[in-house]
Amino acid sequence: MPDLTHGEDADAVNALRSSVMRLSRRLKHQRVDESLSPTEMSVLGTLARCGTATPGELARKEHVQPPSMTRIVALLEAKGLVRLEPHPEDRRQKVVTQTEEAEAMLEESRSKRNAWLASLAAELDEEEWAKVRAAAPVLERLAHL
Repeated sequence: MPDLTHGEDADAVNALRSSVMRLSRRLKHQRVDESLSPTEMSVLGTLARCGTATPGELARKEHVQPPSMTRIVALLEAKGLVRLEPHPEDRRQKVVTQTEEAEAMLEESRSKRNAWLASLAAELDEEEWAKVRAAAPVLERLAHL
C-alpha cells in the first residue's frame, strides 16, 4: 500500500475528505422531516438497509453507546417511526422495526435528495459524469470499511 500522507496523494486525500464532508453537509439539508436529527435519520436508514435489529446491534452499527441508542429508539418510537417488539429467541431483549410511516418518509427523503443531487450532476460534462459514475462503487466501499 502506498504512503498516502505525503505529496500528491496527501493532497488527493485532503481534497476527498473536504469534498465528501461538504457534499454530505449539503445533502443533510435536503431533509423531508426537519424534526428528526441526522442521527435519527441514520438509524432509520440502517433499519431500512439491514432490517430489524436490537438496540445493541443498532448502537454498534451507528457507532454510539447503547444508552444513547436507547434514547434515540425511544424518540423514534414516540414519533411513530419504529416499534419495539419481543425478540423472537430471547424474550429479555427487544427488536426495533421501522413502521410504514418511516418507510414512506425515507422514500420521500431519498427521492428529494436524489433529485437535488441529480440537478447538481446535470451541471457536469459527460467526462466528469463518467468519472463520478466510475467512482461511486469505490466511494461506497470506502464508506463501509
